[in-house]
Amino acid sequence: MQQILNGIDKLQEILKAVNCRKLFMVTDSSYPFLNIKGEIEQADVKKVCFSDFSPNPLFEDVCKGIDLFTCQECDAILAVGGGSSIDVAKCIKLAVLATQGRDALIPPLVSEQVAIQGGRIPFIAIPTTAGTGSESTHNAVMYYQGSKQTVTNDGVLPDYALLEPKVLATLPLYQKKCTMLDALCQGIESWWSVNSTDESKDYSKTAVQLITRYWRSYIFDNDAHAAAQIMNAANYAGRAINISATTAAHAMSYKITSLYRLPHGHAVAVCLPEIWDYMISHPEKCIDPRGKEYMQNIFSLISESMGASDPLQAVSLFRNIMKEMEMKNPVAVNRDPELTQLAGSVNPVRLRNNPVLLDSETLLNLYELIVI
Repeated sequence: MQQILNGIDKLQEILKAVNCRKLFMVTDSSYPFLNIKGEIEQADVKKVCFSDFSPNPLFEDVCKGIDLFTCQECDAILAVGGGSSIDVAKCIKLAVLATQGRDALIPPLVSEQVAIQGGRIPFIAIPTTAGTGSESTHNAVMYYQGSKQTVTNDGVLPDYALLEPKVLATLPLYQKKCTMLDALCQGIESWWSVNSTDESKDYSKTAVQLITRYWRSYIFDNDAHAAAQIMNAANYAGRAINISATTAAHAMSYKITSLYRLPHGHAVAVCLPEIWDYMISHPEKCIDPRGKEYMQNIFSLISESMGASDPLQAVSLFRNIMKEMEMKNPVAVNRDPELTQLAGSVNPVRLRNNPVLLDSETLLNLYELIVI
């Protein structure tokens, strides 16, 4: 059972509780500038640092971390950073503990739940953005031979998620916007996912309500209390998708990120309102086994949590959030070929979680609305 703790001052207590002697630290390029670096460095254990990986981690990057962890005989992992740092740490832990070693990270084994004893290597995650919620999920992303791989294993869920909102105070404004939008989209998508449960819906509701209430103070005022609420919201959204997984907005965003160089949260957020608008208009295409009335009620509950009177107003509210933050849609250079490429890029497996059927023609039509 994961423990979620607040405050960097808890780090030393955790390290003592897990009897850590040599800590393997996975950090990204932001680490030297973090306002919690001093507290981390003061932790009274030997430390081995690893940061030799790209923002979109490659299998080869992870292998370097595996080799360093093994040769240094570390006994616990601390990931400090955004989703990439935490994802790399998860992949390292899986490869170190799996009988199959690093093969557990690549096809065909990557799609299987290989057996590991996660508790053998205590794992602490300190997120430095409020977006992915990766500190509370059992998923990681890396690239193998140019293809994106999603690594899923219960054993890589961090044992401790340590939330310290003061790290958000120095984030670049655009990064704050993108990561917060990712959290909001995760909360909404998880809520309407065909895999949602009562537990995941409670997490989603909390995430959506907190972000709707505090986003302006967080983005425009850099308010410390708002930052704490947004960090909590991102964690709740991460816990929600850990149960339900994401839906069409995420599935449609990946090629937008690579084609137009939009950060992940921005790319997801330009997709979500068009998809939601379409689903509202086509309840007859519902594929959630709980039925279209159930789905429509979920849309209403999401709208209510956003302070909207109905789903259409909620979509409008979402678009206004984007407008206020000046988050614009991607602009095509060669429109027709790009739209065709986008529509053909969507993984149909990822669309199975979406409550409304989206065929290839619909995907193309949606991209025509998303891309200017």
